[in-house]
Amino acid sequence: MTTPNPYRQYKTTQVQTAGPAQLTLMCYDGAARFLAQGREAMENRRYDAQNAALGKAQALLAELIKGLDFEHGGDIAHNLDALYRYLYDRLTHANIRDDRAALDEVRGHLSELRDAWAQALEQTPEAAGTGESARRELALSA
Repeated sequence: MTTPNPYRQYKTTQVQTAGPAQLTLMCYDGAARFLAQGREAMENRRYDAQNAALGKAQALLAELIKGLDFEHGGDIAHNLDALYRYLYDRLTHANIRDDRAALDEVRGHLSELRDAWAQALEQTPEAAGTGESARRELALSA
């Protein structure tokens, strides 16, 4: 019988109890972590690790896309959709071509988005609420 991983249990609980706004922040943080891992793997020519890390970052971008509310989000949701899809494509390019500049471009955009989102959460803490969107992916990435 294997001993449960306490870190994984903590992360799973964190994801299950987070609201939609907090889940979005967690997606940004996870993507940043995987992009850093992908960059390191790219620099060290560890292609399997690079592909795995960048694939996880892309999965989190896909979760961000799925979480957009086009009915209530208006132009902002549509603009974020276009940006997330562009970043997804840039990651594909970065991974195939080992393009560090493209990877750094994605990291920069996501860092700005993450900081803006965190600031918005600080100003409106009631936005955290409860939600379901990215839980599967975040639980798997712990």
